[in-house]
Amino acid sequence: MKSTEVKPADGKLGVLCVGLGAVTTTFITGTLMVRKGLSKPIGSMTQYDKIRVGRGKDKQYKHYGEIVPLANLNDIVFGAWDAYPQNAYDAAINAEVLKEKDINPVKDELEKIVPMKAAFDHDYAKRIEGENIKKGATRQQMVDELRNDIRTFKEKNQCSRIVVIWAASTEIYVPVYEPVHNTLAGLEEAIKNNDCEHIAPSMCYAYAALKEGAPFIMGAPNTTVDIPAMWELAEKTKMPIAGKDFKTGQTLVKSGFAPIIGTRCLGLNGWFSTNILGNRDGLVLDEPANFHTKEVSKLSTLETILKPEAQPDLYGHGNDEDTQYYHKVRINYYPPRNDNKEGWDNIDIFGWMGYPMQIKINFLCRDSILAAPLLLDLTLLSDLAARAGRFGIQRFLSFFLKAPMHDYTKGEEPVNHLYQQYTMLKNAIREMGGYEADEEID
Repeated sequence: MKSTEVKPADGKLGVLCVGLGAVTTTFITGTLMVRKGLSKPIGSMTQYDKIRVGRGKDKQYKHYGEIVPLANLNDIVFGAWDAYPQNAYDAAINAEVLKEKDINPVKDELEKIVPMKAAFDHDYAKRIEGENIKKGATRQQMVDELRNDIRTFKEKNQCSRIVVIWAASTEIYVPVYEPVHNTLAGLEEAIKNNDCEHIAPSMCYAYAALKEGAPFIMGAPNTTVDIPAMWELAEKTKMPIAGKDFKTGQTLVKSGFAPIIGTRCLGLNGWFSTNILGNRDGLVLDEPANFHTKEVSKLSTLETILKPEAQPDLYGHGNDEDTQYYHKVRINYYPPRNDNKEGWDNIDIFGWMGYPMQIKINFLCRDSILAAPLLLDLTLLSDLAARAGRFGIQRFLSFFLKAPMHDYTKGEEPVNHLYQQYTMLKNAIREMGGYEADEEID
């Protein structure tokens, strides 16, 4: 074991969530309940997982917090922005994810979390009709007001550190536009000129967070920090960034099950995925322009796990062009299910001598219940990364995300294979803890 330069997690950690809907209120309520000893943080890697450090006779299995200095849950202070004015208690009740009996014990704390006015543009989320917004704000004004919000929150709550995490709706798809998105200078000029076409509201949050010395996590599939200009800003401010899109249900299954097909050298003709979802996320994704953003994210998973160019006999047939398997993803808004998302996967595989077989997966999950521990892990690990002096894209956090960020300008390929992502996560924890990052990715 060698010495480590990770700074201690002294003082309070402010966690500022963009969006105070189902996911955020489930995350906050659960964390507050855990702090009171009234619930358990099931699903949280930072609270439960143990990894090996050392080898041979020196081998030990330790919790993350025994290897690296994670922030204590009791030191977290929550805040949020949202287009709707309800406090966290009312928002949690209205979300109907958790039972009232699991919310009321922390009612007093939740009622004190009142959302700040959101930097919002209706053109980016047409199904949202909130009034708690920074009205008439240009993109530059959005940035300035968000930076002031962060500073004020930090001072008021006497926080030593801040992490900002996006848990709001999926914005419409913003393709990379090189004159704006490729350099920090181009991005800042576009913000100054109020270029609403190429500067999404989420970019204003990310820019403000990084300029204020706060790591930023993108929990939706938005373009936001997945552009060279933001990478440049993260390098300049020495801040970590992570994204994109929380990996909760169907894509979690896909990134874990596809390796079974690949490891067993079975062929794949097609993979059809469909979902029904009835919460605010489902409502927003019912808009075609917003769904396209999510579709790009969800479609990206398989292609780096089951590669047609590496195994053409196995993965080179099935689509109209007969160049690879057919892959289709659908999301349908269905209000009766609310947050209880249901996903169906039909997988057409083939085996010995090309004989066809099928696999059916029906995942009746709870979207926010699966997402909440991801928010906890991503905020704690991003804060850790900042204290460890790690900045820019945090690839070790790919484990938690549907469309892991990577430097596509240099031909880098994202890692979507769940078990390879887990190896990356463990090695990063080992390294920050002063141990050898000794597990190879095969």
